[in-house]
Amino acid sequence: MVDRINDISWQAHQGSVAAIIQLLNEQLAHSGVRTRAIFADGVLQLLCEASKIEQLEQSTLVEQIQKILDLIAPRNIHRVNINSRIVREQQLLWLKEICSDRDNQLLWSQEITLAQPHVVKQLIQDFTGATTQLAQSARLKTQSSRTSVLIKRDKYKYLPKTRIPTAVSLGFLLLLGWVVYAQLGDKLKILVQLETSKPVTTANANESKPIPKNNLGEVTEETDPFGSAVRIANQATINGKIATTSIQWLDLAAKWQRASDLMAAVPQNHTRYREALIRTELYRKYSEAAQKEAEKSKS
Repeated sequence: MVDRINDISWQAHQGSVAAIIQLLNEQLAHSGVRTRAIFADGVLQLLCEASKIEQLEQSTLVEQIQKILDLIAPRNIHRVNINSRIVREQQLLWLKEICSDRDNQLLWSQEITLAQPHVVKQLIQDFTGATTQLAQSARLKTQSSRTSVLIKRDKYKYLPKTRIPTAVSLGFLLLLGWVVYAQLGDKLKILVQLETSKPVTTANANESKPIPKNNLGEVTEETDPFGSAVRIANQATINGKIATTSIQWLDLAAKWQRASDLMAAVPQNHTRYREALIRTELYRKYSEAAQKEAEKSKS
């Protein structure tokens, strides 16, 4: 059984945007369509690009994406807005650009709704998956332990008989502790780091303007790009301490890239515009570094 941490399909089901993009690109590779995505305001904004208009035929492409996403059934993602355009040079703020000028930026745009599994069915699936993973992990570790016992059998054969039960009991306790740590160690580590780590804020944060809000009185990425970028960067800093797998590094790269994009969107009249310029380049380098780590993890 594949380790769930490295299982792209399982990560996509949990709502990882990076994993969803990877699966979509794999499924749509034969048609020459590449995708990019951002989860914003409760909607997964999906951008489909190809070199020819024929490759972006609306009804066919929407149907393909609907089927793929329904099979993935990503958690907490109910609405998907599919945008399409002819491929062009990399644009950091593509979502902002297409929202400001849809007629000239896009060939077409269509929103779809994903079918969500019944709550009880979802709980059963999660419980079954967790139980299977735990049993498989315990079985693999038991097999490993048996191999070690066979290798050292001759050594223990010459020990006094009174010491053998003690050695077996100690070995069993060590094995049990190993299994428990393997299953819960990462979660405990994350909890400790979250308790002890606090997001770093800048010294002059209180000197900036009051955070602007939209008509509904809400703070969004568009109204406060600087603050949103800092919050994403703080979360990326925390995630970077525990990232080990390719998918975790891809998620981290996406977070740093999003933080860089938001810093680039800070207006010139902002009191911290110069700082935003520096952070834009810095966060972009962090994103590139995380992408390199992801490539290393694959090999």
